[in-house]
Amino acid sequence: MAGIEGAMASGARIWLADKNGDGSLAVFALSELLRDPGFGPMAGPRLRVPQVGLLATVPEDQQLRALDLERHVREVETGYPTPSGKGLVKPQYDPAVTTLAQREQAKADELAAQGWPRVSRATVRRWRARYHADGVWGLVVRRRGSTRLERADPRVVDALRALLPEEALRSRSRGWKKRMRRETQWWLDTRHGEQSVEVPAMSTFNKLLDAVEKSLGLQGTVAQRRARAARPTPPFKPTLALRPGEIVMMDSSPLDALVVLDDGVVGRLELTTAVDVAVRGLWGVLRPTGTKLTDVAVLLAQMMTPVVMRPGWDAALSMAASVVPHERLTAVDERLKDAAARPVIVPETVVVDQGKVFISPATRAACESLGISLQPVPPANGPAKGHVERGFGSIGTEFCQWLPGFTGSRVSERGSRVEQERLWTVSELQVLWEEFLVHWHHRPREGLRHPLMPKKALTPNQMWAALLPVAGYVPVPLSADDFVELLPVRWQPITDAGVRFDYRTYDDPCLNGHRGQDSGVASEKGLWEVHYNPYDPVRIWVRLPEGFREVAWIHATSVGLPFTHHVWEHICKVVERTGSREEHEAALVLALDGFLKRAARKEKLSTAERRVVAKSRASGAVPVPAGELNVLDVPAPSFGLAGVYAVPDLDDDTVPDAYDGGDEGEDIFGPRDDELEAGRSAGGCHILGDTEAEEDPWLP
Repeated sequence: MAGIEGAMASGARIWLADKNGDGSLAVFALSELLRDPGFGPMAGPRLRVPQVGLLATVPEDQQLRALDLERHVREVETGYPTPSGKGLVKPQYDPAVTTLAQREQAKADELAAQGWPRVSRATVRRWRARYHADGVWGLVVRRRGSTRLERADPRVVDALRALLPEEALRSRSRGWKKRMRRETQWWLDTRHGEQSVEVPAMSTFNKLLDAVEKSLGLQGTVAQRRARAARPTPPFKPTLALRPGEIVMMDSSPLDALVVLDDGVVGRLELTTAVDVAVRGLWGVLRPTGTKLTDVAVLLAQMMTPVVMRPGWDAALSMAASVVPHERLTAVDERLKDAAARPVIVPETVVVDQGKVFISPATRAACESLGISLQPVPPANGPAKGHVERGFGSIGTEFCQWLPGFTGSRVSERGSRVEQERLWTVSELQVLWEEFLVHWHHRPREGLRHPLMPKKALTPNQMWAALLPVAGYVPVPLSADDFVELLPVRWQPITDAGVRFDYRTYDDPCLNGHRGQDSGVASEKGLWEVHYNPYDPVRIWVRLPEGFREVAWIHATSVGLPFTHHVWEHICKVVERTGSREEHEAALVLALDGFLKRAARKEKLSTAERRVVAKSRASGAVPVPAGELNVLDVPAPSFGLAGVYAVPDLDDDTVPDAYDGGDEGEDIFGPRDDELEAGRSAGGCHILGDTEAEEDPWLP
């Protein structure tokens, strides 16, 4: 330093001279110099606290050797063997008269004279580097052989690190290691040229493949590999929601129970559920395998709609008997007067997976019309919507395992004669499911804790009641047009014949004036927005400038019985087209009417036809109110073809024996309704209320 200049308006300045002595100077502001991270005093090695935890993992003789080396390193660098800097300095280690290289050589000669083997100046220099990097722990002798990954060609390791996660994400079946060896060679040839890099021998490659899989965490089953490959980078944090509807997670999964669909056909239903993170509320729709867009619409409507108490339900399930402020809510929303105790929320954000139904444009449009943000998670990433995934497990333990025909969550847990049990019909299961959804909100959930009562697990109803004063309640009644908005959408032209799709023609005088015209929607090439109901194909809704208008199928009066898309798809497959479009549609109508009449008379059907009828009857009809009626006033969807098959015929030989009302049937389905009523009158309520002591009503 050449000098300090302090009498400056901008602050003190430092004058630095070049160490080579050539006379050049550099001027710095003192504030800039102090802020520079590289500026600091030059001194000996930093005082390091011994890593006691790490040193405890090695033998005592190695600990003493490392501490002894620390004293030698300090003496080389500072002249003093101890951090205190007191005592006499040996002439050969005095920094004032010796260079660092001389002190390193002197220390090597001293230790060699004391009997230390193979000690040189380079050895002392390595000790200093290790001490500066890791402290005393760096001076511990750690003999470790190279790992398999370190010995292998890094290009081969890079190829495996690229191929294994790709296979896991694609959910490919686990093949032989010989196949992976060939794919690795192809990968190397593509990026490095033919025969530039050779894959190791088979035995060596197999061990290397296992080592790379272990380093990536991709061992185990295909499902485990896929989950680990899709897992985001840690650290993870729990999903937090502070108000009802803030985050709702939605997913579909097969129900872990067999049911009697129709005419003895045994199958499984698909369950589409939604779980609110804030209150752990549960809503669900049962349908045959293959969730449709209409099911998402029904699920959203369920969440925003109070459920009315059903005949036969216990009074303890009503909202008036719960902890929810029923009177205050009824003053705001009269629909809650006779409602069951279940939260009514308006979703703000809906988290879904990559299923085609959930990420379809129709679902996005429906959520947008209701002001709902749709948030898809990355592919194969179950933990991102863990609340709804865990909900399926709770449904299995609290609902499915008590049903006849319980299949278990995996094949290894399934009984050998599940199909032979006295199974329930879809109608019976639907009635029980609706009541179970209300029961769900009366049972404490371990994940629900109030900050003022952290030791008590709350029920969804209790948490909803606690959040209502903070979040508030705003009723959102759905009109007919709102429900139509939730239905699937497609874009079609309006021609002179009307609207045509799926070999069906829809026409009405309301389309006059728009035939052959452009809709004005440039992104859809001037096509018109058409909403349809897969469970009720006899009518569609077209968005015209004046709003939605219902348009009927031109052959609706030619078909004597209602039908669903399952039946229509079957008819389209079996009827071959031999004429014009109009003739083919007429032939389809005749075949459809004949098929429905044969099914209604319970004539003998083929196996394929029986399954089609069973799926159609189990689908149920999703009602859409006409005119300006409120969708909330429409009864709940009933299963069966418009009630034709809603109730099983007790005289039908295809109905299992359990339905004959005998004693064995009572063991499976429980006591009759009249016996239940008598039991309630004699013994009181059997439902756990929110204000009662916590019990497990689902366990024996």
